[in-house]
Amino acid sequence: MTIWEMLAVLAAGIGAGAINAVVGSGTLITFPVLLATGLSPVTATVSNALGQVSGAISGAIGYRAELTGQRRRVIRLSIVAAIGGISGAVLLLTLPPTAFETIVPILVAIALVLVILQPRIAKAVQRRRTRKGTPVHPDGGPLLIVGLLLASVYGGYFTAAQGIIYVALMGMLINDSLQRLNAVKNVLAAVVNSVAALFFIFVAEPDWTAVLLIAVGSAIGGQLGARYGRRLPPTALRALIVAVGTVAIVQLLLRRYG
Repeated sequence: MTIWEMLAVLAAGIGAGAINAVVGSGTLITFPVLLATGLSPVTATVSNALGQVSGAISGAIGYRAELTGQRRRVIRLSIVAAIGGISGAVLLLTLPPTAFETIVPILVAIALVLVILQPRIAKAVQRRRTRKGTPVHPDGGPLLIVGLLLASVYGGYFTAAQGIIYVALMGMLINDSLQRLNAVKNVLAAVVNSVAALFFIFVAEPDWTAVLLIAVGSAIGGQLGARYGRRLPPTALRALIVAVGTVAIVQLLLRRYG
């Protein structure tokens, strides 16, 4: 890499770390930059996954206040995320690159619709539970487990918009504030990135310069994103998620069909 390419990757890492802490989809910042430096799609994906581990952990630490009282939930969902993450990492090295490219924009679009409708859906689910006398599961129940498992498989494979899908699923099935769920999302993303990274270290060939630059940048960005993202009211956070997700869909479609 030239010095300018290295600066571009570092800047992309900072931006990705910040946006991941608040919303998700930071990969859509780093991935195109890595490709522009001449890395192959698989090498770029592997290097990005390794580099963003520090940013995911940084964002989770930044949201530690919102994690208070959620230990049981975080442990339970993290186990599911780890299983899905390692499965997705294996798929990345065994399936053709086009395998998920068609379905990913559809998944993100569905997630955005769910984020928009989440308050109404959550109220409807609560009314139904009250009417039938069904207790509220603090961790979302089996439906959330299955949804997060599938989302984590995708996260281990590519990671773009993974956080948006997490927030959409938890927002519908867990009765808690959006900021507290966003904090859990950061932990789950850190788990998925970490297990995928450990797998890639042994079986793939990352570009270690890119990994180091993204790691430093995303760690800085994670703290910045957490610092300011925690101050956003639910409506503003939801609007930001939708805005970033829309950009993600456009970029994914351009990458697939452009």
